Amino acid sequence: MLNRLEIEVRTGVHPPAEARVRVDGQDLVDATAGPDGFGAHAPWLLPAAGDGPLRATGEARRVELGEPECTGGCCGYLAAVVRRHGALVLWSDWETPADGPGLPDFRFDARQYDAELARATTDRRWDVPPPP
Repeated sequence: MLNRLEIEVRTGVHPPAEARVRVDGQDLVDATAGPDGFGAHAPWLLPAAGDGPLRATGEARRVELGEPECTGGCCGYLAAVVRRHGALVLWSDWETPADGPGLPDFRFDARQYDAELARATTDRRWDVPPPP
């Protein structure tokens, strides 16, 4: 069974905007770091140039997706290794905050994954300069 990726950018919660990643409808930060945890900084995870850390290639890379309220430096980050394998994008080798549950490997259809990443990257409504 393939998983489904969704990315939501929240503003006004934790500056700058935070990107929350959901797999099959489940918010991974809530599931592992608790409801007070933080998603990754949206400008870093979803850069306007489009070549952010979630872009899956044949080369595996570790991507931090969130952290608990006490910070990742204290209790650990929510992170996965992201890589492309043919028509699949794989998320594996999870690191979760100290008290968070482990996560299984996720397998995404590369077309759905790329489309959601492109949608989230090009929707820049959250990327506004602060008021003077």
